[in-house]
This record gives sequence, C-alpha cells and structure tokens, in this order.
Amino acid sequence: MHSVVLLNDQLNFDAIIAAFYQHGWVWLPNFLQPQLNADLLHEAQFDAELTPAGIGRKNDHQLNKQIRRDATQWFNGRSAAQQAYLQLMAQLQQAFNRRCFLGLFDFECHFARYRQGDYYQKHIDAFSGRSNRVLTTVSYLNSVTAGGELALYNEHNVLIDKLLPTAGSLVLFESERFPHEVLPAIDTRYSIAGWFRKNTSINGIVDPAS
Repeated sequence: MHSVVLLNDQLNFDAIIAAFYQHGWVWLPNFLQPQLNADLLHEAQFDAELTPAGIGRKNDHQLNKQIRRDATQWFNGRSAAQQAYLQLMAQLQQAFNRRCFLGLFDFECHFARYRQGDYYQKHIDAFSGRSNRVLTTVSYLNSVTAGGELALYNEHNVLIDKLLPTAGSLVLFESERFPHEVLPAIDTRYSIAGWFRKNTSINGIVDPAS
C-alpha cells in the first residue's frame, strides 16, 4: 500500500516528514514542478553523457551487467536545472535535520537511464563497512506505461509495493532499511537517484573513503 503525500504548488515538508515517520518511506507524486522536471528530462535525454553504471566505490568499483544495466551521469551542478534541483534537495535536507535530527551532511545524485531490458537487482544502498547513506531518493523524470517499476521490500524481504515511474514524482526511503530493485524496463525511463549522507569523518578527514 502506497505511503503517499499529495503536494500542491508549495512543498509541505511537515506532511512529508509525518508520512515518512510512519513507514520509513514515502512516495510524493507531485514533488517536482513541471518546468523543472521538463528541463531535467531534456538534459538527461540530450545533454548528459550517460555511461554504463558500476557497483562499489573507488578500488571496489566494477561493471557487472548481471547486477545492473542502467547508464548514469553524476550531477556536477553546471546546469541551471541541476542547480535548482540541488537547491530543492538542500531544503529537504534542512527540513529533515531540523525536525528529525538526522545529521544529514550532504547530498549526491546522478541521472539514470533504463532502456528496454535494463534492470538493477535487489540491493541495499549502503557499501560494505560503511553506513553514511541515510536517505535514498529517486525522482522520476518521465512516465512509463509498463516495466521499470521500483520494487520496495521491508527488513524481512517481503514486498511492500511496486511503484511505476511517473513524471515529477519522488520516492524517499531509509537507505539501510529497505532492500529494493528496479524491474526490467519496457519503456525507456529516466530518473535521478540520490542519497542524503551523514558525515563519517575520521581524524579530521571528511568522508575519507567516499
């Protein structure tokens, strides 16, 4: 069953956080304003240099098409659309820190494209030995009629819901709590996958292995 918050022209952070507190995840069907959504979709389709996505970080990074087949490009903040999106997520970060005391330190995100047959097997958004990803976000930039659903599971690997991508919507959930997967795409779908992180400084070095 959907954990849904319907939003109007102005985001209601209190409603978002109240729904999140109930379930640890929330689906926001009207998160992005149409013009910003359109600008981001255009960039993802025509301007982004999308390359095959890997798994792991730094020395552990590798391509494995048995696990995931999407193509991505990390945000660098160079476009006006990226800057607007990052500002919006900074407001969301501030709201969660003020109301939930999560200690969110920064936000990272990338465009993602799934073509027909692309998928991402079930996983949790935390690297081995690391727990700096606190909240996961997925913003959907286009609507699809079939395929590419986000399947979200609980701590016992029981399916909670399958969310079909719809333009302008956002899914937010606790990164370490919910296994999830992207089911094989039929229609090409574009999204922005992002993570709010906490500071894992060691000896004064911020996020040493990020």
